Amino acid sequence: MLSPSAVKCVQIQNLCGFCDLCTGYFDPNPPALNTGAENQLCPTAAIRRKMVDASGPYFEYTIDEDKCVGCAKCVLGCAAFGNGSFFLQINQKLCVQCNQCSIASACPSQAISRVPSSKPTF
Repeated sequence: MLSPSAVKCVQIQNLCGFCDLCTGYFDPNPPALNTGAENQLCPTAAIRRKMVDASGPYFEYTIDEDKCVGCAKCVLGCAAFGNGSFFLQINQKLCVQCNQCSIASACPSQAISRVPSSKPTF
């Protein structure tokens, strides 16, 4: 895999209020039911969240693109129980058209597939 990866997590919604233990942000089977950093799902800590309203609770999520490696753990977790606001996207400014990115294997709907660069399907 190239570094930096052109595959990045992006989000469609700025706020999420599904639960305090978001399965896109936290491990779905945390060692403890708390919001400790050891329970975070992202292996590079690329996702930051800030509570914006405790009555929900509602959180604002930001993704540090420089830290994101496109592993899709947050995407799969968010899709399992959440609003599906995390998804993978290829950042065209970083893409070198090598056809080796992990987005094809991580895409839950199989909308992206790898093809040999010698046989493009345009």
